[in-house]
Amino acid sequence: MRTIEKKYVEEVYNYLHSIPEIGCNEYKTSKFIGQELKKFGYKVVEGIANTGIIASIESQVKGPVLAIRADMDALEFEIEGKKLNIHACGHDANSSMVLAAAKEVAKAGISKGKIVFIFQPAEEILGGASEIAKSGAIDDVEEIVGIHLRPIQEAKLGEATPALYHGASKTIKVRVKGLASHGARPHLGVNTIDAAVLAINAVNAIKVDPRVPHSAKVTKITTAGSSYNVIPDTTNMVLDIRAQTNEVMKELVEKIVKAINTGVEAVGAKAEVEVGTGVPAAEYNDEMINISKEAITEVLGSALEPIVTPGGEDFHFYTKLLNVKSSYIGLGANLVPGLHHPEMKFDLKALEYGKEILEKIVLRRLT
Repeated sequence: MRTIEKKYVEEVYNYLHSIPEIGCNEYKTSKFIGQELKKFGYKVVEGIANTGIIASIESQVKGPVLAIRADMDALEFEIEGKKLNIHACGHDANSSMVLAAAKEVAKAGISKGKIVFIFQPAEEILGGASEIAKSGAIDDVEEIVGIHLRPIQEAKLGEATPALYHGASKTIKVRVKGLASHGARPHLGVNTIDAAVLAINAVNAIKVDPRVPHSAKVTKITTAGSSYNVIPDTTNMVLDIRAQTNEVMKELVEKIVKAINTGVEAVGAKAEVEVGTGVPAAEYNDEMINISKEAITEVLGSALEPIVTPGGEDFHFYTKLLNVKSSYIGLGANLVPGLHHPEMKFDLKALEYGKEILEKIVLRRLT
């Protein structure tokens, strides 16, 4: 592994870091990236999923259609009473690495197939990938690779995995409906707090395969009205659901819906259950993992084994909706104290390593 000098990728990062924009509002970010891609000679389609960009070069020779994806959005924080946008998840870094790789690929050229660079909005609100996948703009893509910085606990600077296995995640919203009554006459009402408690206990008693990491927990609960002497006729709950595989997620959701309905019915209440779309778990292709591993090894000297992370990623909608072969690189950067922390920082040397890995993947496949 060698030391990398400051280059274009860092200049791009510094600019993108200075203009953080939240999901579907990445207007300055999108404008800058689009202008750069046009300079490099790409065919550029803008405005996909509002601010998304698709850039491509075709060789006119039969070969793979490979996509490299970056996410662009920042996070919103409230600090000392002020709302601030901050790139605390590293999407500015991801976009910088992919844009810099696009520059090098355009310079080197491809001799077969087609290269597609995707700059995606709204990953943090889980809306961008599915919208781009459904847009028809990338229906010809056969292979796709993503990349993301990792916290230091998972990978250090000079380390990377070719397969970062995200879990599936969903939210379930529940409205429990009962019957209001005076606090002095509870027998005339149906207390939806009691019903919610029974539902929560039923969810906590659910069992699925313990070999697969999973969790189901209520993260928010509210009741109607503000009086203390009224038996509430409505209680709202939100559950956060996680599972490391799509199969276990499906089983978990089915059991949760049944547990909630059974629990509230025990005291005469009813439940309206809304299962959110969420994001699917990672399902990668062995060939794409090996291609990414070879590129990582060429740049860094070795590659980490696959890393399993409980976090979710909307990248996996590309695999699910388009049935493409995929891999997803987790890049070490000495990132501390963690992703989504407003003071997140990392070693900028990682940017050049990531750019070179992506460049080598493209050139291995398309030259």
